[in-house]
Amino acid sequence: MRKPASMRGLEDLGRVRLSKNFFLRDFLHSEIGSLYGIPNIPENPNLAIAAGKCLCEELLEPLEATFGRLHLRSGYRAPALNKFGNKNNLNCARNEATAANHIWDLRDREGHIGATACVVVPWVWDRYHEPGDWRRLAWWIRDHLPYASLQFFPKLWAVNITWHEHPTKEITSYAEPRGILTRPGMANWEEDHSALYEGFPPLRS
Repeated sequence: MRKPASMRGLEDLGRVRLSKNFFLRDFLHSEIGSLYGIPNIPENPNLAIAAGKCLCEELLEPLEATFGRLHLRSGYRAPALNKFGNKNNLNCARNEATAANHIWDLRDREGHIGATACVVVPWVWDRYHEPGDWRRLAWWIRDHLPYASLQFFPKLWAVNITWHEHPTKEITSYAEPRGILTRPGMANWEEDHSALYEGFPPLRS
């Protein structure tokens, strides 16, 4: 599939089904794009679709099946849009750093593909919004899903959840307590974490 050059082409691209409940159009909205008039359209649709399908099928579908409807905060970012966001301090990393991350159709420097979406899990926020409660969801995902990395934020416990061919399994946070929660090799990696998310539903596929 080529990059769309018409509205109808973009409509067709948006109708591409990535998984049972998610279509590519769900991930193309961008506040940066809307405000500054920068199209958020994949340069390489086939690569974006391949990475996006893995993200949706392996991570987002199980999350939604278990906790109910997810709120998608952001997903795909076109290289030009992300570059603009980085240069203008709009919370976008350099393109090289977010390749195979928010830029689904750009391989990382090792040639791997990946995809990230920033999501809110309303079921969790409605029940657990005391300081540090984001860790409940972090540990649940750590124990149940094949994520590549997680990055949490203070507002609504939004999380950048990433699928990647070469996962690091690192969990970090901008919410307090900030920094690295866990990764392979840390003392808390192999512990039993189930008590830390007591009351959470079992994984549903």
